[in-house]
Amino acid sequence: MKERRLKLIPMQFSASKQPYWRWVFLLVFPLLLSSSFSDPRISNAGLLCGHSRPPNGTNLIPNFSEAMRGLSQAINNSHFASYHLNSTSPMYVLAQCHQDLSQTDCLLCYAAARTTLPRCLPSVSGRIFLDGCFLRYDNYSFYQESVSSSLDNVSCSPDEATVFDGDSKRVNLIGRSVDYAVGNMTRIALRNGGFGTVGMNGVYALAQCWKSVPAEGCRECLEKAAKAVRGCVPKEEGRGMNTGCYLRYSTNKFYSKEGEAKHDHEIAIIVAIVSSIAAFLMVSLSAAYATYARLSKRKEELKNLGQISKSFDKSGLKFKYETLEKATDYFSFSRKLGQGGTGSVFMGILPNGKTVAVKRLIYNTRQWVDDFFNEVNLISRIQHKNLVKLLGCSIEGPESLLVYEYVPNKSLDQFIFDEKKTNLVKWKQRFDIIVGTAEGLAHLHGGGSHVRLIHRDIKSSNVLLDENLNPKIADFGLVRCLATDKSHLSTGVAGTLGYMAPEYLVRGQLTEKADVYSFGVLALEIVCGKRNTTFTKDSGSLLQTVWALYRSNRLAEAVDYSIKDDTSAKEAPDVLQIGLLCTQASVSLRPSMAQVVQMLTDKDCEIPSPNQPPFLNASVLDPTSSTRSNSTDSFTTNAVRKIQDSGTSSEPSRTLSSDEASRSQ
Repeated sequence: MKERRLKLIPMQFSASKQPYWRWVFLLVFPLLLSSSFSDPRISNAGLLCGHSRPPNGTNLIPNFSEAMRGLSQAINNSHFASYHLNSTSPMYVLAQCHQDLSQTDCLLCYAAARTTLPRCLPSVSGRIFLDGCFLRYDNYSFYQESVSSSLDNVSCSPDEATVFDGDSKRVNLIGRSVDYAVGNMTRIALRNGGFGTVGMNGVYALAQCWKSVPAEGCRECLEKAAKAVRGCVPKEEGRGMNTGCYLRYSTNKFYSKEGEAKHDHEIAIIVAIVSSIAAFLMVSLSAAYATYARLSKRKEELKNLGQISKSFDKSGLKFKYETLEKATDYFSFSRKLGQGGTGSVFMGILPNGKTVAVKRLIYNTRQWVDDFFNEVNLISRIQHKNLVKLLGCSIEGPESLLVYEYVPNKSLDQFIFDEKKTNLVKWKQRFDIIVGTAEGLAHLHGGGSHVRLIHRDIKSSNVLLDENLNPKIADFGLVRCLATDKSHLSTGVAGTLGYMAPEYLVRGQLTEKADVYSFGVLALEIVCGKRNTTFTKDSGSLLQTVWALYRSNRLAEAVDYSIKDDTSAKEAPDVLQIGLLCTQASVSLRPSMAQVVQMLTDKDCEIPSPNQPPFLNASVLDPTSSTRSNSTDSFTTNAVRKIQDSGTSSEPSRTLSSDEASRSQ
């Protein structure tokens, strides 16, 4: 994993203060060239879970939650904390931030680690190494342990590195540079309280011992880690993750501490003294601005959470974390309903006997408050019979929870694509599901509502069926709000390949018509009983098959054989034609969801003739490939041309070859 490269963010001030800040800028400009803001370094270097399980009948989750509360209080003003929960099932926890992190970044890193570590439960032990901090829990006192033959680990990056000498000649110095960096690290760290950084010839290294490990244990741990990471040469990065310490080298400077080890320490001391006044001024200004920015962001996050909390307090829909823990039998695997991109869902039974669905959110970035606020604040205001209702949330426990109404028949895909259940959903029911889903989307897009919401991930697994097989759209983790004065949003691509509109997939341009495209694919799947990602040798994808049958006036042949009767033979072709209309490459040619509802429900409404939809080939839509992304790069210009050509040309369709698809992703 490569660290993000940071760059200095230019400060902006009002016009009335510009002369003063121009003078300050000219004074400290040479120093600003080499400065950068800090980073909590929350990249996951290693999540290591133990293999031991607690005795039967023992639930570790309450103990884990209690231990983390105690640890969180202890680490508020420190880079190191430990906590011991003395109970029938004792639990020992320890957290250590790397010394170069600010206290704010330390808390951010710790929060990210605390969110991920529960994945080790119900194991009695677990450790997580982030690139800026360490978190561990176990059932015995491990605080002074330094090395372990079974627990110590090393991780090497996949890419090899070449660095340059002073004459800019391409020379492979990685081995010598790593030897120097990690060889001197133990001495530097022991002299500096267990922490040290060093850089030479484009190789940078950092070492951190846990504060609870004695000096001799720190030495033993770092020497073992140094020996292990030397085996990573000539890779770009190596990480030694031991019981009592962490050691990392990289060809990219990743740590925040200025002042590295130099060849000539006396010169470094002289330079430090001469530049101390200017450096102090620069650091003070940078720290003040960075602190102000972080406090402002944190204030906004707290304000958002406060709004959520206040809103749910007033409405009586705020749940206690402990109540939802017990309702889901402490998130028992037997209660798990499914897993999504933003979390897992469990069935819960509240004290009053009501059955609900509890979504346990996974947030491992600094934007988790924004994402959580987005989902709760937007969806709580939307009510419709074809949308899963948000009942409330919990924001005061160790993790955030959302509570939705429970839909007993699970998702649509488990019916129409399951040979044993497909006969249970006849044409009339499938038609009602298509209409209900269209009505729910039309409501999201602003029909009867003061906001325009785009779902971004409409597919069969996100349409749930109640006891009467009525559809309810679910999973609002990717929802985005489109202002009334905006024609589209430019955003990172997220969703599922095969359901994403071409203009969104290629250029990141998001409108309600992206949902229309996804709905069109879903409608074809429901009528045909086949996945759009299923390919046949002769006709290709489902979209290609239906288009070919439409061109030859044989749409009735596309209808799922298990629902074929006189009624479906008469009505289904119209629904398939509407599906093709929704999947046209041109945004302007796709109908709105309100128009789709009218075409489905008004028999006298004329259905326009569709143009050819865009096609992708099997290698792109392979379900074994990564199909969901929260930050996918756009297709290249070549891919854009080919997708657009396939949707607008009257010539036979052109698909992306496997090589082109792999290059364009």
